[in-house]
Amino acid sequence: MRGVDPRADQAGEHSEAITMALHEASPPDMVDAMADDVVLELGWGRLIFGQTFSDPERLAEVLREEAHGRRDICIYAREPHVLVSKAPAELFIDPSHTYRLRFTDAEDPGPPHSGFTVRALQTREDADAMNRVYVRCGMVPAPTDVLWDNHQNQHSVDYLVAVGDDGTVLGTVTGVDHATLFADPENGSSLWTLAVDPAATLPGVGAALTRSLASLYRERGRAYMDLSVTHDNNAAIALYEKLGFSRVPVMAVKRKNAINEPLFTHPPETVDDLNPYARIIADEAMRRGIWVEVLDAEAGEMRLSHGGRSVVTRESLSEYTSAVAMSRCDDKRLTRRIVSEAGIIVPKGRLATFDEADHEFLAEVGDVVVKPTRGEQGKGITVGVDGPEELDAALARAREQHPEVLIEQRAEGDDLRLVVIDKKVVAAALRMPAEVTGTGRHTIAELIEAQSRRRAAATGGESRIPIDVVTETTVREAGYAFDDVLPEGERLRVRRTANLHQGGTIHDVTSTVHPDLCRVAVASADAIGIPVTGIDLLVPDVTRPEYVFIEANERPGLANHEPQPTAQAFVDFLFPGQPGIPPAWTPGESAGGDDAPA
Repeated sequence: MRGVDPRADQAGEHSEAITMALHEASPPDMVDAMADDVVLELGWGRLIFGQTFSDPERLAEVLREEAHGRRDICIYAREPHVLVSKAPAELFIDPSHTYRLRFTDAEDPGPPHSGFTVRALQTREDADAMNRVYVRCGMVPAPTDVLWDNHQNQHSVDYLVAVGDDGTVLGTVTGVDHATLFADPENGSSLWTLAVDPAATLPGVGAALTRSLASLYRERGRAYMDLSVTHDNNAAIALYEKLGFSRVPVMAVKRKNAINEPLFTHPPETVDDLNPYARIIADEAMRRGIWVEVLDAEAGEMRLSHGGRSVVTRESLSEYTSAVAMSRCDDKRLTRRIVSEAGIIVPKGRLATFDEADHEFLAEVGDVVVKPTRGEQGKGITVGVDGPEELDAALARAREQHPEVLIEQRAEGDDLRLVVIDKKVVAAALRMPAEVTGTGRHTIAELIEAQSRRRAAATGGESRIPIDVVTETTVREAGYAFDDVLPEGERLRVRRTANLHQGGTIHDVTSTVHPDLCRVAVASADAIGIPVTGIDLLVPDVTRPEYVFIEANERPGLANHEPQPTAQAFVDFLFPGQPGIPPAWTPGESAGGDDAPA
């Protein structure tokens, strides 16, 4: 029965209502008058009246006896949390609200309805028609024999149908008389399986069925009628509240089965739940007819399948990036050594020893960058450290992220990110630190907050400007404080690093970057042994060959480089032979100064 929607529990004009009665404290002599261990068969499943069970172990045992393809429901469990604890791997508390219509108030007959009448079940043909309505509503049907037998022999069960003027059954509702069934001391009743044919065009069928059942039990002298509706079915809740129902604190317990699975597990994640860095890849894959299965939307993890090939990816990281390559990128000290041995220029640096030797290195080079040897998104990095006290503070910040810290001579220039996929540079961009522009009216703190909101909105929450000691120090070094008003039109850099996650911006330079810088990026990726990476260089001018290597990122954000075809190149790499795009630059092309990548 996997095709059945468990949300059919939701009551309303076109859905099912599962109902329960509130079990309130009653005098011992009245409780003793009740029948014991009451279970009612309704065809689609059993109603188990929990208040008639004195032993929660026995109640759990009965629930666990549920047959395949059925949906049993336990209502009125005296202590539902205790019941679930008896079989936590098999039972769960249903995420529904319980609503009660008390018959102490005057009856509301409601507006007159036309085009249909409400009456009791009369024939087996009516029972067949009820099942057709159930199926059309995505509900579990009941054997006609069970419906008809209950109608004839079970006087505690009432079936009503709404019949159109042409004789067509438009809807149905089931009621249970608790007093008749088990001598309920509370004198209650409940409404079940309210269903209206989705093809019915006449309004008010569901409301008419509900009012008719309530009128039936009111005439019998019952105290109230209960029902349950899924907590987020706002349309049904609005209907019941309009009819005079009020919410009561009652829970139902169900067994974990295939039909109920969406009620006790998270809904399956789809591409719509992916972050922008994974979504761009999913969209490109689906465009080519590649199957996309979302494994973990928050982490951007997917399985892409086409023909006999299947690849798991996490954003731009895939199974084809080895653990060795990842560890090389993760350890910035190791990355420096590997690329340096391959002839790549790296800044002068040392592993921090947190003693006087660190200060001697600072005095020697004059200006340094301090960063943890492992980490991402710019966390713990301080740029432009030029004094002893500032060095100590920067070392402490970096050490919070990782115990090993790297100190490098600061090189002048802008932060250039080159995306290398399968030995090809497919995008190049300058990454600029976060900055704000003065209005002459707002403080710097207000400008930062506004810019941070804009960056977050533009990146799906990925980019924000931290309000921390680094930002405060950067602003102070420019001669300002957070509460100063920045003159209109003046631009102020508020972060030292160009990391996008810390409010930085990206500017595409793929068409102008010097070919030698592309060669450096490809050579760096090749030395590390990583097929997809973002190589970061510091360059004084993207049109010139001068550079200093900074680091390699094993999971570059491809969405940051639109409209460059990074996602297309990534899918080309994963699924060779699929329709793709020509590379922006590959090794072997002319290195002439005017030969910029296409």
